Amino acid sequence: MTCALTPSPTVAGPLAVLGVPGQINLDYAASAPCAQAATDAVTALLPWYASVHRGAGALSQHCTLAYEQARQTVGDFFGARPDDHVVFTRNTTDALNLLARALPAGTTVVTFGGEHHANLLPWPRGPVRLPMPEHPAGAVRALDAALSELRRGVDREPPVLVAVTGASNVTGERWPVAELARVARRHRARIAVDAAQLAPHAPVDVRALDLDYLAVSGHKLYAPFGAGVLLGRADWLDAAPPYLAGGGATSHVGGATHDVRWVAGPARHEAGTPNLLGAVALAAVCDALASADRAALHDAEQRLLDRLRAGLAELPHAVELHAFEPAAPRVGIVSFVLAGRDSAEVAAHLARRHRIGVRDGLFCAHPFARRLLSEASARSGRRDLPATALRASIGLGSTREHVDQLLAALAALE
Repeated sequence: MTCALTPSPTVAGPLAVLGVPGQINLDYAASAPCAQAATDAVTALLPWYASVHRGAGALSQHCTLAYEQARQTVGDFFGARPDDHVVFTRNTTDALNLLARALPAGTTVVTFGGEHHANLLPWPRGPVRLPMPEHPAGAVRALDAALSELRRGVDREPPVLVAVTGASNVTGERWPVAELARVARRHRARIAVDAAQLAPHAPVDVRALDLDYLAVSGHKLYAPFGAGVLLGRADWLDAAPPYLAGGGATSHVGGATHDVRWVAGPARHEAGTPNLLGAVALAAVCDALASADRAALHDAEQRLLDRLRAGLAELPHAVELHAFEPAAPRVGIVSFVLAGRDSAEVAAHLARRHRIGVRDGLFCAHPFARRLLSEASARSGRRDLPATALRASIGLGSTREHVDQLLAALAALE
């Protein structure tokens, strides 16, 4: 099979996505397909590929400029403040692990039970994990109460970091990021947002939302070349030991083992040869999205999402998973189960018989997904729901025909 552009009624040019003819990809939430902008940028740079930073040759100078321009482009796309750092990482998980390593001593991390493992596991022992709320307003109230309690009767105010997702990778439900940021600010806490699932579907502006840190993945954002980003306040990052110790992170290495001085700035946490191609690919997609009509893209995706959810609701044995009310804002992600059907077997059948790719499992959000499955059983009155779920996710290049073929394939299983 050969790769080709997947036709889309709403997306063309730099935001057209690559695909394999005849294969229907509905697994964007795991890894989105590659945008034409990313492949064009990488193809143009490859003849020039050389070292980044410190090289005197024309190729190295060209690549260094491309890398630093990519940093600027990504920072601008996400609304970075002038004194923010934009650190290139491997992905969102890597970015949040970096932030966890950079926390000042004594920092309390507050998060919720509905997080992806990337925003659940990296934090130091003893984080405050709030129960999953029933609706977005409940998240705001729960955070306000938790931060009030943390600050009560404390003479000194140790650092507090709120770590929350922008959109659930299980349900697609959007979290009230702006409201949570206001609560954090009121209690003199910082806030970090896992925007891996939100950024591909909606604009995210750190300055407008008053966020302290943002983590994103290129492979979710149509740039599958192994780059992610941690963007945010410089002070914690500059005060922390380097995430990786090695070349590029130092300003001086003496003869004694302890005689090392580390640089400030993003380079402090980017030791070794950087992922030039990943950074350039991500920046190219950011540029293409910045030039696109994001409102039109959002409206087209929401129409497909509504069609998918309505079609699932008509299947007698399908039960959608959700934490908030059904009408809560969401991105193009739907998780569901078919009563009496093993999810892994259904996913394999869709791939084998219909060439449709969906995800099955607990989606690296095990506590949250298990809770949703239990709630779905209670809500539906079904005792024959499987132990894992199916997830269909859409984005650029997804079409009405893709959604209809999935629904038809699921109906044929009934």
